[in-house]
Amino acid sequence: MSNKWDLRFLHLATHISDWSKDPSTKVGCVVVGSDREIRSTGFNGFPRGIKDTSERLDDREQKYPLICHAEENAIMHAARVGVSLKGCVAYVTWPPCTRCARSLIQAGVVEVVFPEDIDVPERWVADFDMSMSMMKEAGLEVRSVSSDVE
Repeated sequence: MSNKWDLRFLHLATHISDWSKDPSTKVGCVVVGSDREIRSTGFNGFPRGIKDTSERLDDREQKYPLICHAEENAIMHAARVGVSLKGCVAYVTWPPCTRCARSLIQAGVVEVVFPEDIDVPERWVADFDMSMSMMKEAGLEVRSVSSDVE
């Protein structure tokens, strides 16, 4: 896909990330098919029916077991409505973690694109390194692109 389309889908993923109620990190994901059609979207948040109170969201010990990452939400939404993500490209606002890399691989996603100018917190660096290695070993194309607008 051209850089113009990469930027469009990354901007859309950024817009969708704003729907997250997580006070520390907002992540968005757009999964796109071969005709540039949007197959699914997701943002990080609690599962349907789980109350996203500030007490839960502000406490990582409570938040982490409850929260679905953006990529997981996009994959689970697609499964819920019967849409295949096989052969698709996932545009995400952050590099996927190992948990999401596993899910993207198993869903049949063939490419992952994220912005190159991400300031990754130290607590995620080792996980992201392993995630990149997993996706490359599984044959996914992984690209970071400059997200400069206009």
